[in-house]
Amino acid sequence: MIQIERRHFGVLIPSTNTTVEIEYTRHLPANLQFHVGRCGKGGGIPFLPSLDADVIRQSQLLGEAKVEAVALAQTSASLFDDDYDAKVTAQMSENSGAPAITSAVAIGQAVQALGAKRIGIVTPYSTEVIQNAKRYYESKFGLDVVGMEGFGATDAYAIGKLDANMAFEGLRRVDTPDIQVLVVPGGNFPTMPWIAAWEQALGKPVITTNQAALWGVLGFMKLNNPLPGLGRLLEQMPR
Repeated sequence: MIQIERRHFGVLIPSTNTTVEIEYTRHLPANLQFHVGRCGKGGGIPFLPSLDADVIRQSQLLGEAKVEAVALAQTSASLFDDDYDAKVTAQMSENSGAPAITSAVAIGQAVQALGAKRIGIVTPYSTEVIQNAKRYYESKFGLDVVGMEGFGATDAYAIGKLDANMAFEGLRRVDTPDIQVLVVPGGNFPTMPWIAAWEQALGKPVITTNQAALWGVLGFMKLNNPLPGLGRLLEQMPR
């Protein structure tokens, strides 16, 4: 009997997220195992960051599972506070004992790894959140956001119900010859099964939250084997 050497990583998600576990369960190879920690948000206001106490405790529990890296799949959390990425990754890393990354940072780094600068953003978020995304990627990563569209979702539950065709039509509307990479933020937005088809139709890379978060942790784990069918980022594994 052949034994598979399994590698383990952790992912923190908002308590309202119903997509990350489905996408990773269906699309990760047999040797790659993920473990999830769920984090609540205070005040009942959409798109707020997860509670610090939950991030710390769930990171501790993931550390007990001996994960090799941890990602926070909650892109919108990074868009309202310039210091959030540094703060939350320090909490995650210190309490899990493993390197950590946010999905927002992973998206920015992924665009850079693909050698691109001009991006278009299509997202379920509201106008306010997508404007914050533009500011974030231009100020933090030196990118040029030359096209944007948001679907005005009011909460995570609404995002989880959006149809993938809606994303594709949004990508087609936003896309111009100037755009080098199309970005679809939103960890609760189902995207991974369709990335490769979108790229083939549009002729350029598409980066999504859950795809980029996976790419980020694989980098920490020194796992650069291509993952076919999940878009250029995971097929080419640029670093």
